[in-house]
Amino acid sequence: MGETASDERERGAEVTAESRGYFALLRENRDFRQLWLGQVVSQLGDWFNTIALFTLVLRLTGSGRAVGLVLVARFLPSVVLGPLSGVLADRFNRRHIMIASDVARALVVLGFLFIRSPEQVWLVYLLTVLQLGFSAFFEPARSAALPSVVAPRDLVTANAISAVTWSAMLTLGAAVGGPVTDWFGTDAAFVIDSLTYLLSAALVWSVRLPRREPRPKTRLTLAKALGVTDTLEGLRYVRRRPRVMALLLVKSAWGLGGGILTLLPVFGEKIFRLSLGAGVGGAALGMSVLYAARGVGTAIGPVLMRRFYGETREQMQRTIGVSFVFAGAFYVLFGVAESFPLALLWLAVAHMGGSVLWVFSTVLLQTAVEDDFRGRVFAAELMLMTLAMAASNYATGEALDRFQISPRAVTVAIGLFFVLPGVLWLLTRRRWDRERNDGDLRMKPEG
Repeated sequence: MGETASDERERGAEVTAESRGYFALLRENRDFRQLWLGQVVSQLGDWFNTIALFTLVLRLTGSGRAVGLVLVARFLPSVVLGPLSGVLADRFNRRHIMIASDVARALVVLGFLFIRSPEQVWLVYLLTVLQLGFSAFFEPARSAALPSVVAPRDLVTANAISAVTWSAMLTLGAAVGGPVTDWFGTDAAFVIDSLTYLLSAALVWSVRLPRREPRPKTRLTLAKALGVTDTLEGLRYVRRRPRVMALLLVKSAWGLGGGILTLLPVFGEKIFRLSLGAGVGGAALGMSVLYAARGVGTAIGPVLMRRFYGETREQMQRTIGVSFVFAGAFYVLFGVAESFPLALLWLAVAHMGGSVLWVFSTVLLQTAVEDDFRGRVFAAELMLMTLAMAASNYATGEALDRFQISPRAVTVAIGLFFVLPGVLWLLTRRRWDRERNDGDLRMKPEG
């Protein structure tokens, strides 16, 4: 017989003094290791795909606007499909959802192989929407399933490993994807991406998730069939829990400063344009180094986090507010830096703070939200964060182009903005944190 959700909750109530190290968790927890390996291969393939896709669009159109539309196509699915993906993650088997998403994405990305002329560029947008649409179902299911795979004491470690992996795949995928696309063409990159999704599906297939308690049977209505009933139920759940609502908005507040992603290429082109001599280098080189610094900071943050920060609920909540202020201050320093090495350092340190609040907010949500509602809550988080990122990048582009504000000034403004949610978080924490629920039992006690 498999483990039930009630068994899982009983395990969740156990208090353990020490969390395991990164390598110990990967070595000893087979199911988490399989999920992590799936993340490694699929995210590596995603960066191959991203670089190849931008290369294909620029080759066929020569238009920066076309690249911008690809980004819009990547943002849109999470916003539109967020409510439905959360309902499905709470209603059906999460492992099956992840596998189906991987297989579907493996088929979709092969469609890019048939795009050969400017008249077919519309297919790029359609296929991108489909690919990221299936991703919108994968991520909430994965986040909701993680507390069923690792012990409560290991949630910080597990989420830190995921954050470091994302950063490493960004750096490695971007570094390897470019040469692969140059040497073998975009088609090779698309085929590699498809194969990584299939490998991810095979790895997830071997993951064992505990049986969840059956949902009570109710009369089927049109609203229930469409997921409206479950969505409204999820909204009521969050509204009655101020702490869950506050945690749900952490990544959205971070996303409102996401315009930094638009600014980094501008800094690489206009402010820190690099050259290796003999005509080698330029905007692309400066941009790649800046993105690498971002990835390094995001990777280091969770590692240092476990050494210098505590892992109790109170400590993690306090650290989220501090991390906003910390990241904002170093974004300001990055914006005014005249020295390129210093700019790289400040950018890396700012993203260290960002990765800390990212990991801690994820852990706190996973422990505060009941299993029956986790899919909907994490889908809502992804939807709100994506919407905030899209709005921030659009506003940043308008500030640079329409209002002719300097990149440095916009960066400083983003840094100052980051301080505000941190201060608000720290000032209001006592008010919304009066709520207590079973999730608190899963955290380490104070002291």
